Amino acid sequence: MSIDLSFCRAQFPALRLSVLDKPAVFFDGPGGTQVPQSVVDAVAGYLAFENSNTHGAFLTSRKTDARLDEARVAMADFLGAEPAEIAFGANMTTLNYILSRALARNLKKGDRVIVTQLDHEANRGPWMALEETGAEVVQCKVDLDTCTLDMADMRQKITPNTRIVAVGYASNAVGTINDVTTICRWAREVGATSIVDAVHYAAHGPIDVREIGCDYLVCSAYKFFGPHVGVMYGRKGPFTDLVPYKLLPQSPDVPEKIETGTLNHEGIAGVTPAVDFIASIGQRYPELAEEWCGCAPMSPRRRHIIAGMRAISAYEERLARRVWNVLNATPGVTVYGLDPDHPRTPTFSFSVEGATARQVAEFLGDRGIFVWAGDFFATTLVRMLCGSGKVVRIGLAPYNTDEEVCRLEAALNEFVERPR
Repeated sequence: MSIDLSFCRAQFPALRLSVLDKPAVFFDGPGGTQVPQSVVDAVAGYLAFENSNTHGAFLTSRKTDARLDEARVAMADFLGAEPAEIAFGANMTTLNYILSRALARNLKKGDRVIVTQLDHEANRGPWMALEETGAEVVQCKVDLDTCTLDMADMRQKITPNTRIVAVGYASNAVGTINDVTTICRWAREVGATSIVDAVHYAAHGPIDVREIGCDYLVCSAYKFFGPHVGVMYGRKGPFTDLVPYKLLPQSPDVPEKIETGTLNHEGIAGVTPAVDFIASIGQRYPELAEEWCGCAPMSPRRRHIIAGMRAISAYEERLARRVWNVLNATPGVTVYGLDPDHPRTPTFSFSVEGATARQVAEFLGDRGIFVWAGDFFATTLVRMLCGSGKVVRIGLAPYNTDEEVCRLEAALNEFVERPR
């Protein structure tokens, strides 16, 4: 079906920014999306009229408690979880380190921890550091021709002494979507704890933690139209048994026991409208939820979220094919990863012969086209792909347009044809 998300653009104040009298093109979404006005209003409104710490006996504190409760419900709807399974933190990296320290309590010499070469370092570093416990950290291989995980290698390495399996839902560098459901099943079969990094994937498709079967899943609201807030899902059983490092007066109960210090309340206040923005898209395409979840019992907002994410995915997939074709038709450009006929997000990394990634990004940026240059903390993968260790990255969001892809095509051709 034809998906039209043009109505979205009016909701994003950042899109009024111009460079050289032309609207800015935000192809930087994988580093963080822009936010709708509803999120701006929620953050500003909290700071202006509800700013307080929690659990007090007065109005603003009670309102703060309510904002946190609302955000837990919103994220539970977003992930297919229960509100008590939703924790917040400074960012995904911090939450993952807290989680790794807690799980390290039960590790011993000879235990195995699995990570992958495809992942963001935030889902590698916290687990690789567990070598100090005597555990063996093993890296699952990646096929550099396709930028996909070697699933046979993964299956072989998840042995009976495996205690932790950490895997990304999708690569923030090359867009590869991994079969996390199968990997988490393999982890369960040997009694290992599974952790899924959904930071990149969360902006591009519906998530169902029950279907995945993971023990923990981490993501960040600023990747899907919200503020800079980290989110962790913990399956009730393992999360209840988890013993994190915490201060004496901190609640021993889920989900608060992993939420160290005072949280970013104004950011959390912006999480709910970010989720509701996605749900508002789904209200226009309710049939997309029916195709995905049938008659399964769930809240109306959960259904709208699923429909919204599927609409976003369909819209981005069409646009991604155009970007893929533009990149592959540009002389001297090498694109890394799978073509759009395979499971992937609309995120593309590439290099240009005879130019550094920074030179390409600056040339495009001067023309109002915002892209990233670097390794995006997918350091291991990018170093394996590219001798320089730096690539250019373009990522799409539902506010991007065909006209913006045309501008990208013209600018890239101008770059490769420039006098040298």
